[in-house]
Amino acid sequence: MKIKKRFFILTLTLLLFITAGLLSCDQSSAVGGSSVAADFTLNDLDGKPFKMSDTKGSVVILDFWATWCPPCRMEIPHFEALYRQYKAKGIVIVGVALDRGGVGVVKPFIKEMGVTYPVVIGDQNVANVYGGIRGIPTTFIIDREGRIVEKAVGYRDKEFFESRIKELL
Repeated sequence: MKIKKRFFILTLTLLLFITAGLLSCDQSSAVGGSSVAADFTLNDLDGKPFKMSDTKGSVVILDFWATWCPPCRMEIPHFEALYRQYKAKGIVIVGVALDRGGVGVVKPFIKEMGVTYPVVIGDQNVANVYGGIRGIPTTFIIDREGRIVEKAVGYRDKEFFESRIKELL
């Protein structure tokens, strides 16, 4: 019985890593500044409403992610470092958590990771208005006028995001 349980857990873990790897395929596309970032209102981890429209005038990194996603977990420290370094210059980073466990799963994870940028609990509606999030992490870079200038699907290092935001700040 113990062997079957261990085999099941090992198989499930392997499947999650394979799925995360497939979902984090290397895709990036410049959108040319023509797509306007959709407005939404979602609750943050304390239940307070967060409006995307309140970020207008800032350069925004909008990151769709989940706690169970290894590439997402690898990007979070990059976002935190960028947020601390550039928030005084007008950058806003917004994490949209897509975990089914909601606040109960996300809030302790965020605390453990030391995240200080806004994190909201996403839903299917917000995923749909951003073109349907088919893989995570999916990250949008939005200019000060609220236009999406780039969409990246999959893991990116800090330098990738830093080079993009420096052009917009």
